[in-house]
Amino acid sequence: MALKFNPVTFPSSPSCSSSSRLRSPNRVFMASTLHSTPTKEVDNLKKPLPLREVHVQVSHSMPPEKIEIFKSLEDWAECNILVHLKPVEKCWQPQDFLPEPESDGFFEQVKELRERAQGLPDEYFVVLVGDMITEEALPTYQTMLNTLDGVRDETGASPTSWAIWTRAWTAEENRHGDLLNKYLYLSGRVDMKQIEKTIQYLIGSGMDPKTENNPYLGFIYTSFQERATFISHGNTARLAKEHGDVKLAQICGTIAADEKRHETAYTKIVEKLFEIDADGTVLALADMMRKKISMPAHLMYDGQDDKLFEHFSAIAQRLGVYTAKDYADILEFLVGRWNIEKLTGLSGEGRKAQDFVCGLTPRIRRLEERAQGRAKQASTVPFTWIFGRELNV
Repeated sequence: MALKFNPVTFPSSPSCSSSSRLRSPNRVFMASTLHSTPTKEVDNLKKPLPLREVHVQVSHSMPPEKIEIFKSLEDWAECNILVHLKPVEKCWQPQDFLPEPESDGFFEQVKELRERAQGLPDEYFVVLVGDMITEEALPTYQTMLNTLDGVRDETGASPTSWAIWTRAWTAEENRHGDLLNKYLYLSGRVDMKQIEKTIQYLIGSGMDPKTENNPYLGFIYTSFQERATFISHGNTARLAKEHGDVKLAQICGTIAADEKRHETAYTKIVEKLFEIDADGTVLALADMMRKKISMPAHLMYDGQDDKLFEHFSAIAQRLGVYTAKDYADILEFLVGRWNIEKLTGLSGEGRKAQDFVCGLTPRIRRLEERAQGRAKQASTVPFTWIFGRELNV
């Protein structure tokens, strides 16, 4: 709290004709996170999105017969997954944690919020902003879920259990960005225009978690990511409390609890897949781990810093909000949760995948120890989110 993408082309100027767009060799491609080319202002007009390197994508990798598995799980999902949603009337709402605009004491409540926020360091706000921006890219995540064969919402209002889950999950998650956004606005500690630009860039960039329209891969990815966001929001809650802002700690902790509940649902789906198709599921897990689980906001960009996500991640690592150790811990947790070591009846390829996954956590930990040993001396970079103030990364 890494990905690859479909190429998207943009005309070099609004006056380009369709024929010139087809002929032009200077197309702008949005794609992988491996490299980025600086985007500069030209006559005060910025390109819509930063340049990214294109990679080869795989799509619709799930054999057609596997779609029947998910159709057969409709009733199971209704009884076992939809129960992890809460009725709207029993859900918390952002306004429960914010100053009441209709009350006579609104301005006093805002003043108290701003006074509490003064006790939080700039580094904390960079991490909180990064977490909020990740939550605000929710349209991208719903889109990703609706690429998955066999479980997508085919009409936008489909009555299937899978579609109901996707829409209701999105509705619950939507509150997270709303709450953090309003809190940050009222705090006065951050540059909201720069944050809003970052959100627009990120949603426009999209994401490609390399899930290949395959729900086996998709639900493994969401299981991992929901636990990652649970950890990240839980740690921002801990730090807010340590700095004396108990109200913000409650906000972050409440969001973390939602993420934990959603993690439970997604891990339960994968657990069911292991039950009915252990070989196919362990192969999918090994595939995702070889490709590495990418962070949803990896294409974060504010119009200036082409390494913004890298710099944000460095601050999160230093504060202990989300670290390389957490990545290894999540994998270790999921391997245990899904009893990977105890799987039997696997094919030869399935056993190889099992061995790979079970041996991966200690390998990741060793690599991280070496990376820490080779870590370069910290440098300072400006963050537009905090009005250009510089921080060590």
